[in-house]
Amino acid sequence: MERTRLSSKGQIVLPKAVRAAKQWTEGTEFTVEIVADGVLLKPMRAFPPTRLDDVAASVRWRGRPRSLADMERAIAAGARAGRDRR
Repeated sequence: MERTRLSSKGQIVLPKAVRAAKQWTEGTEFTVEIVADGVLLKPMRAFPPTRLDDVAASVRWRGRPRSLADMERAIAAGARAGRDRR
């Protein structure tokens, strides 16, 4: 069992073995929850949880299938439009 101590500034250093085992690096952010036996630290996720519908909306495309040539034309048109705005 690892031990640590609370500093006068309210800081706790997590032992190196714990940080290494969980692959926590400098700057890792945690949520802090009070639980019956003490305090629970949970690393925050890099990104908020998402649903498939939020990130894959185009999967439901109901129109005519687009060919690779259609997509390349659209990309070229967008590039030209961006160039013309300068």
